Formats: sequence, C-alpha cells, structure tokens
Amino acid sequence: MASKPLTKNQIVTALADSTKFAKKDVATVLTSLETLIQKQVKSAGSFRLLDLGKFKTRYRKARTGRNPATGKTIKIPAKTVIKFSASKAFKSLVK
Repeated sequence: MASKPLTKNQIVTALADSTKFAKKDVATVLTSLETLIQKQVKSAGSFRLLDLGKFKTRYRKARTGRNPATGKTIKIPAKTVIKFSASKAFKSLVK
C-alpha cells in the first residue's frame, strides 16, 4: 500500500533534520530550485536533475476526444506539456 506524497513542509523538515541546516534555509533552497527548474524548462525546454531524471517539454497535437459524461465528441486543442522522464538508475530502484 502506497503512502501519501510528502508535502513541501514535510520535505523541508526531513531535509533540515538530515542536513542539520535551519528549516528556513532549506525552504529557501527548495524554492530556489523550483524557480530554477521552471525558468530552465521554459527557456531551454529541458532540465536535468542530477541522477533522478529530466524535465522536458513535449508538443501534443490537436486531437478528437470524447466527453465521458455525455459521450459527445469534442476537439482537444494542441498544447505544450511538461514531462518528467526518470533516469535508468532511478528506475532501477523502483521494482
């Protein structure tokens, strides 16, 4: 049975406990990392995060879909989405 994902506050607390840095400093670093990833993905289209994986943009073509509630056919517009691809080393940890 999978547990719930950690909240940002829980991540900050866990990192502060393991590194002995102040929670305020860890929160600042985490927020800065989030901002860096967002800026890099927006400008360059990708961001590699150490040995965890890579964030990258993907273009999705326009397509036809179906509204599950009504069964009516709808047009889904083209859009750019962000995808995360885990590295081989990271994938091997989860079996």
